[in-house]
Amino acid sequence: MALKQRYKRKQSGGLLVRLMIALLLLITIGGFFGRKYYRWVFASNIIISETADPFLYVPTHSSFNDVLASLKKGNYLKDEKGFIWVANIKHYPANIKPGRYRLKHGLNNNELVNILRSGRQTAVKVTFNNIRTREQLAGIISQRIEADSMALLSALNNDQLFKTFHLDQETALTLFIPNTYEFWWNTSAESFIKRMHTEHTRFWNAERLKQAETCNLSPVEVSILAAIVDEETIKADEKPQVAGLYLNRLDKGIRLQADPTIKYAIGDFTVKRILNKDLETDSPYNTYMYAGLPPGPIRIPSVSGIEAVLKHTEHKYLYMCAKDDFSGYHNFAKTLSQHNRNAAKYRKALRERKIFR
Repeated sequence: MALKQRYKRKQSGGLLVRLMIALLLLITIGGFFGRKYYRWVFASNIIISETADPFLYVPTHSSFNDVLASLKKGNYLKDEKGFIWVANIKHYPANIKPGRYRLKHGLNNNELVNILRSGRQTAVKVTFNNIRTREQLAGIISQRIEADSMALLSALNNDQLFKTFHLDQETALTLFIPNTYEFWWNTSAESFIKRMHTEHTRFWNAERLKQAETCNLSPVEVSILAAIVDEETIKADEKPQVAGLYLNRLDKGIRLQADPTIKYAIGDFTVKRILNKDLETDSPYNTYMYAGLPPGPIRIPSVSGIEAVLKHTEHKYLYMCAKDDFSGYHNFAKTLSQHNRNAAKYRKALRERKIFR
């Protein structure tokens, strides 16, 4: 009987040892994997070198594999497996959000996935000015947002879209107010134009609308005239005087006879001298041939050009001609005879410098 009891005690003791060994083994394995998973979640995993682009771009319609490929291409990940594991645990592959994301050196996988999954992207600054054509505008904007130049140009030529803003293809460029704006990188072409309409509405506040009314012009007409002023002079301090001159001509029903509109009509802004044959170009933009404002702007007007029209200088000048010192300034005249004398001086200076076109 005592022998039997000793045998049982020996068996239970062996079982206890085996259980202890198994428990220790589980703890060891659990600790190993626990540290591994903890490291995958919370250990630093993003490397940004001094020469690396700190932004990750996730195009529209990207898959998780696309995002992973971009991270690998930029050499941002220390541990690819850890990122994949955390991304799957947090269901990121089903929640891809396009955008431009700033990466910081030392981010862990949990932080990175949270940023990407939430769509917490960094805006881009978009600046445009001194734009003459839709093609120029599309090219510049496409360098800053996801929409390419062809998509932007297509939207800029979309009659139906601009009709919603009470504009047509002739007046479409009056929608754009040159400035620096912040956009999400993944902005579409149509969304860009709609945002510009919002900015246009903000720009044309009650004060500016009242000033336009005082000039007997609509905001669109102010922009059309401002575009001519911008092309007529590069001197900001002269713009209000130039604007006042053109308003005087409009008030008196005198044709504007603005050389920049001839350059637009012949499709060449590089010419330095307008010839008689150019004045015969039959175009609604030929302000030597047709009275009043042209049907649209000859460029996207600058803010300074628009302000020059709204706050134009009051005077009685009806004529202007570039100064013969080529300073960029103009001689202004109240009478045609005075203007002809100024024009003769300028033509003489052109001949002396052998500028024939």
